[in-house]
Amino acid sequence: MKKLIFLSLILHCSLLIDHCYSQWQPDTRLTNAAGFSTNSDLSSSGSNLHAVWQDTRDGNGEIFYKRSTNEGLTWESDIQLTNLVSSKSLPSISASGSNIHIVWQDNRNSNAEIYYKRSTDGGSSWDADVRLTNNPAVSQDAVIKAEGTAVNVIWRDTRSGNYEIFYKRSTDNGNTWSADTMLTNHTTGLASSISLTSTGSNLHVAWSDSRNSDDYEIYYKRSTNGGISWGTDTRLTNELRISETPEITSNSNEVHVVWTDLRDSNINSEVYYKRSTDNGNTWSADTRLTIYAYAMNPDVMLSGSIVHVTWHTVSGSEIYYNRSLNSGNSWETSVQLSSSFSGAYQPNIAVTGSKAHIIWHDVRNGSTTSEIYYKWNPNGNTIGILNIAAEIPGAYSLSQNYPNPFNPTTHFGFRIADFGLVRLSVFDALGKEVTILVNQQLQPGTYEVSWDASAYSSGVYFYRLEAKGFAEAKKMLLVK
Repeated sequence: MKKLIFLSLILHCSLLIDHCYSQWQPDTRLTNAAGFSTNSDLSSSGSNLHAVWQDTRDGNGEIFYKRSTNEGLTWESDIQLTNLVSSKSLPSISASGSNIHIVWQDNRNSNAEIYYKRSTDGGSSWDADVRLTNNPAVSQDAVIKAEGTAVNVIWRDTRSGNYEIFYKRSTDNGNTWSADTMLTNHTTGLASSISLTSTGSNLHVAWSDSRNSDDYEIYYKRSTNGGISWGTDTRLTNELRISETPEITSNSNEVHVVWTDLRDSNINSEVYYKRSTDNGNTWSADTRLTIYAYAMNPDVMLSGSIVHVTWHTVSGSEIYYNRSLNSGNSWETSVQLSSSFSGAYQPNIAVTGSKAHIIWHDVRNGSTTSEIYYKWNPNGNTIGILNIAAEIPGAYSLSQNYPNPFNPTTHFGFRIADFGLVRLSVFDALGKEVTILVNQQLQPGTYEVSWDASAYSSGVYFYRLEAKGFAEAKKMLLVK
C-alpha cells in the first residue's frame, strides 16, 4: 500500500511540475514587413516588455523598437528609432524603471561607431542619438546594462591595432558619459562575443578570447565598485577546441555563464554552463546542458533561484529552452519552443513576475524575409512544488525557511501526513496575507517550495502552513 501511495505521490508531483513548465503559449509574430528583421534583443521593467531589432524594410539598415505594457498579452506598433542612409546593426537594450537605454553599431561616420539613445518615459518618446565612440577604428558589438541611474556599456574596438574590449559608464542616467576604459590588452589573439551583467556596484563581463592559441576560450572580468576599477582576467575554460558566444547574468552573490563549446567534436557545438556563488571569486566545474544539439547563441537570465537558458540549434534551426529551479544545481529537460521548419535564430529571454518571455528572428515566412517572433510562459518563472523525499511522514510539520535572513529567494520545507487540501501563505508584519504559495490537494510526502521576494520590501514576514486540522506559522527576515 505504501508503494502505491508513493508512486501516486511521485506522479502527482511530476504532473504538477510539467504542467507549470510546459505552458508555453503559441508563437506571436511581432513584425510583418518587407526585408529582414534580425538581431533582436529584449528587456523588461515591471509589467513592460521592450524589444529592439535591426530592420531593412526601407531598404536600409535601421533600428526599430516596440513594447508591451501588459506582460506580452498585446504589443504596440513598431517605432523606427533611426532614419539615416547608413548601416545600423546589433542593437542592445536595457530597461530600468521608466528609463529605456539602447546602443547599436552605426556607420554614419564612414566607420563603425557606437551610438546611444534613451527614453525616460517608458518608450513613449525618445531623445536624440548620442555618439559614444569617436575614433578611426572599428567599434562594434556593444552591450548595455542599466540599473537605477547607472548605465554601463561595453564593446570591442580595434583602435589599439587589435580587437580589445572597451567600457564606459554614465552615473546620471545617460546624461553624461565617462571616458573610454580599455579592459583587455592582447599581445596576441583577440576578444569577441562579449557579454555584460550588473547588480548594484558589481559588474561582470564574459567574452571569447584567442590569446592562448587559435582556439577561443571563455574569459571573465569584474568590477566591484561600479566600473571605477577592474580586476584581472580570469580564464573560465581550458579546452582543445573553440569555446564561444558566452552570455552572463547575476544577482547579489551569484554569477551564471553559458556558452557554446566544440570540446565534444569538431562539428557539434553544445551549450555549457558554470556558476559562481561568491560574486565571481571562485567558479564551479562546467556543466553540459545539451547532448548532440548543434547548439548556438545561448542566452541566460537569472530570476531569484531560477536560471533560464535558451539557444537555437544548427540542425533544424529551432529555439530550445531549459531552466534550473535551484540556482543551477540541477536542470529540467530541454523543450523545443519554435516550429519554424525553415530557421529560427538568436533567442533572447526576459522575465516579468511569474512569466518567462523569449523573442527571436525567424525565416518561416520565406527566404527573402526574416521576422521577429515572440513566445511566453505564464508559469515559466514559477518554482513549483518539489517532492524531496520518498518516505511517508508520520506527522505534519513545517520547517524553518532557509536561508534566513534571505535576499531575495528563500525555501520552505513541509511534511504532509495524509491526502488533503494544503495551504501555505506568506504574511507581512501587520498580518496581511501578501502571497499564497500553495493552495491545492497534495498526497502525503515531504515537499519544498520557494518564494522569490524580489518585489517585496525588507522586513519581517511570517509563513503559515494549514492542512487537515494542522496549522503552524514561523517568522523570517527579508534583508535587501
